[in-house]
Amino acid sequence: MSFKVPEKFRITKGMMGSDASLGNNGAFWVKTKTQVFTVIASDQMGWEHVSVSLPTRCPTWSEMCFIKSLFWDAEDCVIQYHPSEKDYVNNHPNCLHLWRPVEQSIPTPPSFMVGKVGVA
Repeated sequence: MSFKVPEKFRITKGMMGSDASLGNNGAFWVKTKTQVFTVIASDQMGWEHVSVSLPTRCPTWSEMCFIKSLFWDAEDCVIQYHPSEKDYVNNHPNCLHLWRPVEQSIPTPPSFMVGKVGVA
């Protein structure tokens, strides 16, 4: 299991700029053929975290899977939380988050309860 950042996408200039000396912490513009995702990554306080946003809509499931593959290995389980309403924070209407605790495994239901194998 590993959390890593795709250095080729790191923002190095301006207000969001950083460099590799910050490790897994920083901002990234992940460019594909059709989108530019703004991604903020951190590994602090016992959590690995990636926020993913687009200017005009939320990322899709397949786009979140793509971002997950850039920051974690295929065998890593990461989660999107839906907190209780009293804990909602919405700083960006088109942003979704991926989380993984560092010190513990995430419990998961049996795969047959989640859906068909190999279908995303």
